[in-house]
Amino acid sequence: MEHRPYGGIVTEDDSVREPSEITYDEDRYPARPARLRTRAPLAASKIQRTFSDPRAADASNPSYVEWLKRQSMLGDADVLSRGLSGQPSMWRNPYARPDARRAIQTASVWFTAYPISLITRPGQTYLRALGDEELWKMFQRIGIDAVHTGPVKVAGGITGWALTPSVDGHFDRISTQIDPAFGTEDDFRALTDVAEQHGGSVIDDIVPGHTGKGADFRLAEMAYKDFPGIYHMVEIPEEDWGLLPDVPEGRDAVNLDTASEAGLADSGYIIGRLQRVIFYAPGIKETNWSATGPVLGVDGRTRRWVYLHYFKQGQPSINWLDPTFAGMRLVMGDALHSLGDLRTSALRLDANGFLGVEKSVEGPAWSEGHPLSEAANHLIASMVRKVGGFSFQELNLAMEDIRDTGRVGADLSYDFINRPAYHHALATGDTEFLRLTLRTSLEVGVDPVTLVHALQNHDELTYELVHWDTEHHADLYPFRGEEIAGSQLAEVIRQDLLDKLTGDAADYNLVFTTNGIACTTASVIAAAQGHTTLDAIKDEHVDDIRSAHLLLAMFNAWQPGVFALSAWDLLGLLPLPADQVHDLIEGGDTRWVERGAHDLIDGNPDAATSSSGMPRGRSLYGSLPEQLTDRNSFASKLRTVLAIRERFDIAIGSQIDVPDVAHPGMLVLVHRLDGGDATQTDAPVQITVLNFSGEAIQGTVRSDALIARRNVRNAVTGRTIGAVDDLLSFPVSLAPYAGLFLLVEDEEPEA
Repeated sequence: MEHRPYGGIVTEDDSVREPSEITYDEDRYPARPARLRTRAPLAASKIQRTFSDPRAADASNPSYVEWLKRQSMLGDADVLSRGLSGQPSMWRNPYARPDARRAIQTASVWFTAYPISLITRPGQTYLRALGDEELWKMFQRIGIDAVHTGPVKVAGGITGWALTPSVDGHFDRISTQIDPAFGTEDDFRALTDVAEQHGGSVIDDIVPGHTGKGADFRLAEMAYKDFPGIYHMVEIPEEDWGLLPDVPEGRDAVNLDTASEAGLADSGYIIGRLQRVIFYAPGIKETNWSATGPVLGVDGRTRRWVYLHYFKQGQPSINWLDPTFAGMRLVMGDALHSLGDLRTSALRLDANGFLGVEKSVEGPAWSEGHPLSEAANHLIASMVRKVGGFSFQELNLAMEDIRDTGRVGADLSYDFINRPAYHHALATGDTEFLRLTLRTSLEVGVDPVTLVHALQNHDELTYELVHWDTEHHADLYPFRGEEIAGSQLAEVIRQDLLDKLTGDAADYNLVFTTNGIACTTASVIAAAQGHTTLDAIKDEHVDDIRSAHLLLAMFNAWQPGVFALSAWDLLGLLPLPADQVHDLIEGGDTRWVERGAHDLIDGNPDAATSSSGMPRGRSLYGSLPEQLTDRNSFASKLRTVLAIRERFDIAIGSQIDVPDVAHPGMLVLVHRLDGGDATQTDAPVQITVLNFSGEAIQGTVRSDALIARRNVRNAVTGRTIGAVDDLLSFPVSLAPYAGLFLLVEDEEPEA
């Protein structure tokens, strides 16, 4: 038995697994597979290969196959799982139920990093830079207690003997190894040590939905042992290759058009059209299926495959219900490596809502909100909790799906519900849609304490509004004085965002396919404040942009749940001019304009790019050392916002009301500071009051959750601003983009 340098094992048994096929009876069981049947193997291809060329990068060369096995994630996973099996550490932690409040008490305010955009000190790796003692002292001063590293393991693909670059910002993982471009495992462990010394935690990523086209996929194409079971991939017999499109020279696969997809579905090979095509682009990605070219197998047969990918062609989807459970083993191994070997506290589950697909009787295949996704997430999240960690999911589906998956799966969910809504409120100066999303979330059962309320991350401003546009497309909602259907509501909100934030309104915010808008938080604000070009944003505009940025921080931080922000937020970065990243966005992925490089601590002030080559972005606020010497800076004022959040433990409180408001630009959130204990009905009441408009306003806060004849105190200043009257209301005044953190006094004042 040969041991791999990264923990994997290669066995001497090179026997080849003959493929089996799960089929379904079209007449009696049109919706799903009915039984597992055996049948005579399909006729073998007449194309034969000899096994003689030691230089060949294909299955004819045993050395090449061995080399791929040494790179494979599945091989690593098998070794990692054996090392933990039967150990007492696997039984020390509760794991059955998600616990958002426990997770928040571990890590409440997150800094979300992005590896390829961080400018480091000369000669310093990305992971060493994240573990810089000086940086963590600043994080601790500001109130940040966790760092989400972003994806740092090797990603992209393998072609021949060579690694190919990532096609999706390192979310197409192909290895459990740390990418040398970002550092080493020792660097990662040093980061976790420094974080711990400053009361912080480190959060890593796993991707349960797909891999890149690395060693595991190449071995799957070769039909090697269990590897085809990792993926949703189907072998197409040679006699039906006419159903497949030709693969252009220099490429290994081609996306199916809708006609090819339908033809293969009619022939019973694939389940056909899915509920939607994410990243749809005419001529580039018209379906969720791609076909490979001819690939020589380890048994001498040449095959062509069709494989599923929800996202890009280089991200083949993992099959969670293959009889080998190879995909599940791969993902669990990756998770255990991060939590055990790298000593992280938590994991982000990327693309975890797309783990089950099933043929439907009519219409598209069932691919979103599938029970298998819930079951798979339960397994992943339970394993994470079992070894003492927690997890959060980025699940952009209907609120019921977020709720149901969260009941047994990840401890926390990314707040896709309210993020487009608060951008809409800022862009229009009207919080009506934001109030609707907040109330609907409470009604459906998605408690804000279970959400990660974030400013910018590496992704676009998502405006798909899946809840309104899919399951609830025909439901009626009150909006702007009338009742409109969910699909119409989603269309109105999307159009408002496009009109206010892109095109003639702001040529620097770019549309990203059908998913959303590529932008930074600062550029959303700049567009809302009427700046049409990057050059139009002058130094004299920074104060207004900073005020609105702090308003959005208050919205996200002064409610239950996690608060997250990025370096692009801390430094107030604007998008890159499109011509600076032309080669990256020419394929349609405009998100690269929002990922400008940045230097948090002035460690390399002369650097024009990050070590990965991303151009430096324009910062409106300056570096953290600059800001922390200026009491009026964004970071210094954010420090006050987060100190109030921590002092009153609002992160683990309960949201009890989102009342109507006296001015369209106002938003009022009412919370009970009960630590999540619903029996504490006499717990202190807290009110967050925000002004999303650029004008000073006076209004009235009214809520049935208030207590008459109690004083209301401003927690920041310590001053009493008024008293709740017998109508359960009190007046407030707010400057443009201002916010108030108010407390209702425990006792009625003396007459």
